[in-house]
Amino acid sequence: MKEEALKVIESVLSQGRTAMVEYEAKQVLKAYGLPVPEEKLAKTLDEALKYAEEIGYPVALKLMSPQILHKSDAKVVMLNIKSPEELKQKWEEIHENARKYRPDAEILGVLVAPMLRPGREIIIGVTEDPQFGHAIMFGLGGIFVEVLKDVTFRIIPITERDARKMITEIKGYPILAGARGEEPADIDAIVDLLLKVSQLVDELRDYIKEMDLNPVFVYEKGKGAVIVDARIILKEPEEKKPEVSSEYKERCA
Repeated sequence: MKEEALKVIESVLSQGRTAMVEYEAKQVLKAYGLPVPEEKLAKTLDEALKYAEEIGYPVALKLMSPQILHKSDAKVVMLNIKSPEELKQKWEEIHENARKYRPDAEILGVLVAPMLRPGREIIIGVTEDPQFGHAIMFGLGGIFVEVLKDVTFRIIPITERDARKMITEIKGYPILAGARGEEPADIDAIVDLLLKVSQLVDELRDYIKEMDLNPVFVYEKGKGAVIVDARIILKEPEEKKPEVSSEYKERCA
């Protein structure tokens, strides 16, 4: 797990970058068994057409560039592409939009991804506190995080008990539990996500600065979850692991 993730991380750092594109971030997540779609990075139109046939239409296209991390702003995400003819058109459009948005952008390729069935949206994030180290954040996605700020935090590493408590203590928990007769969401899948993110960051804490998994689709109980988009920011090579206070160490002992 760690070795596979480190290969991706070291490749990014060797290019003088700390911001991973979505494809690279998902390769790190995949190394730790986190649920990511079966996506492929196409360098040419012919590869994109081939991958779309393998994945099966409809597909989505997402341009990967270290200089264009906010893909929606640049209009380099094309959804629900239903045929090879449409894919050819969107391939040209996505590259034209990238050139308009950032003429000097380095294009690593275009991610060809399956169109995913929507689920209840959650967000999982990681930040680093100068005193206590890395913290994991959980909340519902969309308006709940953008407007209501309905999120909860724990210091990494977390236990299964921590993960379950995080899920139940947000105000929006009834939406996951099955409000108004809806089927409950797969809470066990969310717990698994939180624990795996905690393990990943705990083992790679000397490299990971920030992480944002948003959105994550969570399906009905027993149906799992899938990470739709991911962002990882690495530490600068000269950055050192922050010192944790002796008081906090004693409390954790």
